[in-house]
Amino acid sequence: MKKLNQAGIMGFCLCFFAIIFGIATNGGIGTIMNFIHIPSLIVTLGGSLFAVLATADSLKDYLDGLGSILYAYRSSEVTTEYACEQLIKMADLARREGLLSLEEYAASIEDTFLSKGIRLIVDGSDPELVKDIMENELIHKAERDKKRIRFWSDLGAYAPAWGMVGTLLGLINMMKVMGTDPSGIGAGMSLALITTLYGSVVANWICIPVAGKLEKKSGQEQLVMEVTIEGVLSIQAGENTRIIKEKMRAILESMEEDEQEAA
Repeated sequence: MKKLNQAGIMGFCLCFFAIIFGIATNGGIGTIMNFIHIPSLIVTLGGSLFAVLATADSLKDYLDGLGSILYAYRSSEVTTEYACEQLIKMADLARREGLLSLEEYAASIEDTFLSKGIRLIVDGSDPELVKDIMENELIHKAERDKKRIRFWSDLGAYAPAWGMVGTLLGLINMMKVMGTDPSGIGAGMSLALITTLYGSVVANWICIPVAGKLEKKSGQEQLVMEVTIEGVLSIQAGENTRIIKEKMRAILESMEEDEQEAA
């Protein structure tokens, strides 16, 4: 079973509680029903989703983007540290017992990309072919990640706009009855503003954070794949284990420096 990202789930839940807290401290928790209006939700969320569908390359891409919210909040199965550790172990094993000794070891590796690379070199594939196959998979993943990120970025941009559309619809209806029923102005205005609230909540609670999570996760996973390609080709070339260790150490030190600068 894939683990969920605890920080992401915690942040998602705390955002929800922040909304509930805002409602509870401005009229009491009993007023929560004032913020629930299904037609407004359909206009805001439905309009946003349909607008993204109109820009999608295909229904398959659209559904993949929609389902990627689950992927965004899963922890990455393979880290750069794990990939470096496995590459160093296999480099040492290959130097001692030959490339064929890696076949059984590769079967027990969690990282399917690394396992595929090892199987390619064990089968005696040409180094250029190994590089091309692995880089093509990296490019394919990067393109898929871009589509997923764009899905949530677009949805986050459309949601407030469709919230405003819903508000304008409500205001138009409210103004039509102003002359005949002035007492309904307050209720009509309140109902019209709900769609603006929905649009802002959908964008800032769900869409923008999911897009950010996907972008960060994509960068981390692509780095792991780049490290893996470099390590697999080094093992195939028969490079000294010490040199491979230095390459992996340099990558990890570079990552730590980037993290410190970001902090």
